[in-house]
Parts: sequence; structure tokens; C-alpha cells
Amino acid sequence: MNLFEPNFSNLAVARDVLLTPFGLDEAKLIRAIGTMFTHKVDYADLYFQSTRSESWSLEEGIVKTGSFSIDQGVGVRAVSGEKTAFAYSDEISERALLDAAAATRTIARQGAGKIKVAGVAQPSGGRALYLPNDPLTSLDATDKVKLLERIERMARARDPRVVQVMAGLAAEYDVVLVLRSDGVLAADIRPLVRLSITVIAEQNGRREMGSSGGGGRFNYAYFSEAMLEKYADEAVDSALVNLDARPAPAGPMTVVLGPGWPGILLHEAIGHGLEGDFNRKGSSTFAGMIGERVAAKGVTVVDDGTIADRRGSLNMDDEGNPTQCTTLIEDGILKGYIQDTMNARLMNMPITGNARRESFAHLPMPRMTNTYMLGGDKDPAEILASVKNGLYAVNFGGGQVDITNGKFVFSASEAYMIENGKVTYPVKGATLIGNGPDVLNRVSMIGNDMQLDSGVGVCGKEGQSVPVGVGQPTLRIDGVTVGGTA
Repeated sequence: MNLFEPNFSNLAVARDVLLTPFGLDEAKLIRAIGTMFTHKVDYADLYFQSTRSESWSLEEGIVKTGSFSIDQGVGVRAVSGEKTAFAYSDEISERALLDAAAATRTIARQGAGKIKVAGVAQPSGGRALYLPNDPLTSLDATDKVKLLERIERMARARDPRVVQVMAGLAAEYDVVLVLRSDGVLAADIRPLVRLSITVIAEQNGRREMGSSGGGGRFNYAYFSEAMLEKYADEAVDSALVNLDARPAPAGPMTVVLGPGWPGILLHEAIGHGLEGDFNRKGSSTFAGMIGERVAAKGVTVVDDGTIADRRGSLNMDDEGNPTQCTTLIEDGILKGYIQDTMNARLMNMPITGNARRESFAHLPMPRMTNTYMLGGDKDPAEILASVKNGLYAVNFGGGQVDITNGKFVFSASEAYMIENGKVTYPVKGATLIGNGPDVLNRVSMIGNDMQLDSGVGVCGKEGQSVPVGVGQPTLRIDGVTVGGTA
């Protein structure tokens, strides 16, 4: 699915949803952009969006809340040099569009610039990574309630120590249309579903929590009986493991990271530092280091927005550029950054299709899609067997990172001690403390079991949240500082 495939049917649907009902057409949109170019502007775009979303939550055996919302509007942006002017309206009309466009002219001096707006719209195709179906209509309300009740019953039946189950179901149907000042007209229809489950288990007065879930760009049919069983088992198993966990030791030690979701550490500690805006401004620890070694040999990290049906994938970014698979680090050498249009232009680098925004009411910026480390040649069992004394972290909770220096703190929600090459007892309260570039250089073994996460990631940046994916193989990292409770 990584080929550039024409997908003009999305454009037809987007016109029907976002333009025609409001008396708009491409000619009126081009006129609105033209009003911005009466001043010296380098680039401008219009971003139309209509989003239908819902969420359901179960607690104490009852579906207690259900919500549904419709949000729509248009964002208008003009860029002049490093300056950006932005206005948005939750009313879609020609008048609102012209008013917003007029407001953006404040960033530029009067007088026409050398760049001219395109005279006609040029419809652009896009990828076809997921079906453009509305997931909200794929189940009726009664069946959505039954789905949550079913996964709750599965979790409770798994073990009598389960005393509480909380589950949530959410879906989104997002229609977007972009017109750029160079005439490119592109659209995308983005379905998204997510199911989450959290259980609390109790034993001898001690309570511990476990969670699981997943999703992607599907409809609710993705959550088959087998998938529900998988999520319920994972959540219960995690809680039961923590019931037997001992306090984690502290100090420098060898750490083995499990495959899949532990890639969140890579996303936070490394990925944000490779976003173009931070590097253009010189605030990232990776600024000016392209071509230099930033990781151990064998470490290759990519950002790939083109994986079919993945939570972080997009047919196009929020500037109408096709998404790509961008190699960020190759065999330990920094190869590039992820870019939107403005940062790519100012840094004289290629656009990578990573412009993302939370909604029409937000500015786009360089953001990750699915960021992961490629697999190596080691069997995971061999990696574990190589560790005399260390920590095996298979799941993570929250964390913090400072992109200016790469320093991070991450808490492991499920971890075990490794003794003489064998996984022994579970530990609780382990935190990994370190510096992203330093940790990358401490990778000594890379597994052949690369996995992506189950489809639950949400990335925050400058107050905006977008869905993302992470992944990695099993990794051995030497000399990591572990904070514990022992």
C-alpha cells in the first residue's frame, strides 16, 4: 500500500460534505486565497473539516456515559518567511471564509509579492490506505453497549480476583479537504476506532491495575470475539502480575525492552527531537547533526505514515502532501528530520508529509505518524539469556522528556528481573532515567521481532493531540539508570 495511488473518490465525498451544502466551489476558494496574496505572502492554504465522533464507557457493569458530537469548520493560514497568520471559523460560508482570509493579511507588508496564487484548482490523488467508511454506523447503539458488556464479562470470568472492570469504546469519522495556494486540491476520509479496558485485581488487601486495548482505521467489526478475548486476557494478566510484584531495585543496570508498545520511549525520547521545527530553531539536541553518528550500529529508525489501516497512518498529511516512509536514523547515522511545508522550505530540505493538526482550529506542525525501530538479527530468547542481572520492561505507562537535551523519565507498568539469563520475578515502581541520544548509543542487541503497538497511541505537542503509532523489536540496552522503590 506504499504506492502513490489516485483516490479521487474521497475528493468527491469531501465536496459533497464540506462545500456544496454551503454554496462553495473551487472558484470561490481560490478567490479567498487570492485576497491573501494582495500582500506579500509565500504560501497559503484552506483546511476544511467535518468530524463526527462518539464515545461510550462502562463501569461497575453499567454503560454509564455515551456522547456524540459533530464539529466542522475551516482554518485559513498564510505564511510569510518565518511568520504565520492563522484564523478559523466554525461557520462554513463564503463570508466567513473571506473574513478569515482578510485577517491573515496582517503578517505581510502591503504590495504584491513574486509568488502568485494558482488560477485554478488542481485535484490531487492520494493513497488508499484504509476504507473510507463511517465506523459510527457499523454498529447500532444496542450492539455497542453489548460489546462493552461482553468484554467486561470476559475479564471477570478470567480470574476471581478481578474486582472492577472499566471499558471504553470510541469512534471518529473525519472528512478533510485542503486547497493550497499552488492550486493543489486534496481530500481524505479518515475512520478511527479504539477499544480500551482497565481491570483492578485484589488479593490479600492489595489492589493492582492492568490495561489493554487497540484499534486503528477500521469500523467496529475489527473488534471480533477473538480480539475482545485478547484484550481482556492482557489486561487481567497484567493486573495479576502486579499483584505479585516486588519493589524494583535502583541503580545502573542492563535493561531489555520488549517489542511493540515500549517503542513509546523511542517516540518520546528520540522522535520529538527529530521534528523539523525544533531543529530549525536549534532547540533539539539533534540540531545540525545530519550525517553524524547518533546511535549504535544497527539502529535504524523510520517514521512511516503509509502502513495500511494503522492508527498513525494518513492518506495525506494536513497540507495535502502524500505521507511517506522517512528514514530518520540509518545504521546509527542521522539521515534527516520529519518536515511540514514551512520548515522544509526554511531548512531547504524535502517535505516528508508530516504536517499534522488536531483540527481545523489548530495550526499544522511537523508531527510523527508511525515511528518505529527496524528489527535486527537476534532471537529475543538469546537477548534475555545474555543478561546476567538486569530489568526486562515489557510495558510502559507515563513519561516525560525534555527535547532540548533529550533527558527522559519513563515508568514501567509491567517489568521483571532478569537473573542469570532467566526472567524471574515481577517488579513494581521501576522507572527508566536517561538521555535519548545516549541510550541509543547503548543499544547492544536488536531482536528480530519488531512489532507495532496495538493501536492506542496519542501524541501531544504544544497543546495539540493526534493519533500515532509506535513500535520496536526486543532491545538490550546497557548501563541504563533505573529508579526503583527497593
